[in-house]
Amino acid sequence: MMHTPDTAHTHADGRVDEDLDLIIIGAGFSGIGAAFRISQRNPGIRYRILERRERIGGTWDLFRYPGVRSDSSIFALSFPWEPWRREEEVADGADIRDYLENTARKRGIFERIRFRTQVHSADWNSGSDSWTVRASDDGRDTVYRARFVFFGSGYYNYDEGYTPGFPGIEHFAGTVVHPQRWPEGLDYSGKKMVVIGSGATAVSLVPALARSAAKVTMLQRSPTYLFAAARINPLVGFLRSFLPLPITHRIARFTASCFEAMVWALARTAPELAKRIMRRQNASLLPSDYPVDVHFKPRYNPWDQRICLVADGDLFSAISAGKVEVVTDHIDHVDAAGIVLRSGARVDADVIVTATGLQLCALGGVRVSVDGAEVKPQERFSYKAYMLEDVPNLIWCIGYTNASWTLRADMTARAAARLIHHMQSKGYTRASPHAGSRPLSEKPLWDLQAGYVLRNPHALPKSARRRPWIVRQNYFADALDSLLADRVDEDMVFGRAGGLSDP
Repeated sequence: MMHTPDTAHTHADGRVDEDLDLIIIGAGFSGIGAAFRISQRNPGIRYRILERRERIGGTWDLFRYPGVRSDSSIFALSFPWEPWRREEEVADGADIRDYLENTARKRGIFERIRFRTQVHSADWNSGSDSWTVRASDDGRDTVYRARFVFFGSGYYNYDEGYTPGFPGIEHFAGTVVHPQRWPEGLDYSGKKMVVIGSGATAVSLVPALARSAAKVTMLQRSPTYLFAAARINPLVGFLRSFLPLPITHRIARFTASCFEAMVWALARTAPELAKRIMRRQNASLLPSDYPVDVHFKPRYNPWDQRICLVADGDLFSAISAGKVEVVTDHIDHVDAAGIVLRSGARVDADVIVTATGLQLCALGGVRVSVDGAEVKPQERFSYKAYMLEDVPNLIWCIGYTNASWTLRADMTARAAARLIHHMQSKGYTRASPHAGSRPLSEKPLWDLQAGYVLRNPHALPKSARRRPWIVRQNYFADALDSLLADRVDEDMVFGRAGGLSDP
């Protein structure tokens, strides 16, 4: 492999803790997928995965609230090269985390992970064509050096979610919880729960809470589009009865991806039809006199924000059984006993859950610099949705907003593996995307009107309007592009340590 030379920024005493070919940041779907694809294409590559948490799983280890589950088909979310063996199509968070750990162990990836290691900075040195990555390992400062850095750290802040400043919240006598920091052992049995929010988190959390809470109120400012689907797809079980597991996994993954794409296309091309279909389904799962148009008729078009999946219609069942109440109103203030609404009504509570969203964060909050000059990702254009303009040997995995994360994560991992293989075969030590003299016109990176996007629209890199600088939310278009049009040297500048760059 292309081992890094011995000149780079180090500890004050000149020590480097580990000298590698590749550093992968994050041990979730992105990081584990990258480790497999890159090492498969480049046998012998020396890599290390740095994971700040104590366990594998990323998002699926962080979120431990009751009812946490996939909000898309697990067959599309799981790896194409490692079948999902359980029967569920909508999977519980704990089972997803177990799948990731079992996969990492089976593929020899687990022993390459260094847990409790938080990365603080990554600095590129053009003299040696290498990255110096500084981290803290159980509180001890560590320094790694590598030719490549792969960020599998997602797009949101792991330290804290978004919580609006609700007036009077400091006077509340009960417990306030954010799903991103769910307390272990929180006892809510027999208590009055208010969940503020109606996104994917609330939709999975509320019915789970209703199993033991005295009452659960889902308090929303405005409705969200919901679509009920079966937790178990009988077609998958039928196919498994006579086809090998890897084949059924490929079929299930393809059909799930097609279904997600069709729902998105229908919502975009015929929004009124999509609205009617969802309203009709919602109404059929609720009591005949339920005010569907008050609580489940959003003001926006489908897929302006995510459509939330309701597994087995459990939220609608809990509403119908009287275990869950939906309230659509604005919060005026919070007092000791609960929430007072602008309408003058109030909702009493023992526990308030602020399922109010995420905070966008590029590159996991890691400070990135090139030869000492800080790189601000939001000021750079994204190249093929996985590299940054004029930043060498850095890959960042960021999935789709309208389809399974892993669909693009796997595409990114394969692109990174191909790039590294190409560089090794040509003797290159650096590669950086460069647009040249052609101007790039900007378009929104994400075409979502979700709160976490609108609150901070410039937190992530920019997208241009032409390939290879456009970031699309269309898996099948990207897959065709990757198969038919993509070239590893397209708008890419290569070079060798101590030598000239090659266009």
